[in-house]
Amino acid sequence: MEYFCGNVETMEALGKLLGKLAKSGDVFCLNGDLGAGKTLLCREIAVAQGVDASEVSSPTFSIMNVYQGRDMEIRHLDLYRINTVAELENIGYDEYVGGDGLTLIEWADLFLEEMPEESLDIYIQIVPGGRLVEFMPNGDRYMELCEEVRKSADFSY
Repeated sequence: MEYFCGNVETMEALGKLLGKLAKSGDVFCLNGDLGAGKTLLCREIAVAQGVDASEVSSPTFSIMNVYQGRDMEIRHLDLYRINTVAELENIGYDEYVGGDGLTLIEWADLFLEEMPEESLDIYIQIVPGGRLVEFMPNGDRYMELCEEVRKSADFSY
């Protein structure tokens, strides 16, 4: 499932839609080049969950930020500076991913073998005129989520 976002507002709308549809236990794995819009999407997902936009920032150096949404905790990880599976384990990755709350993982493709079997993979590609956002659902929950996004979004590619 692909969506073309020709401007920041469309990316923000897609993020807010994902945030409104998110449920506790969800894991969204975001991938894309530097500047593609991973953190922007994460910010809008968190905003839709009731987090103030000013609280959401890239966890590139902190590795993980935690936000309190209206109904659930949101764990926002950035794996860009993690080099080995041992480092991933040292940050408590297994304790934070999945379970209660929403997990957002930037640069998930650096550790594909460590990602949950069931998750929503989101690939953001910079293309002429904007961004191409592709959803790849892994599991029934995420197939349903993608269907809800498809029904609600008016910017399919």
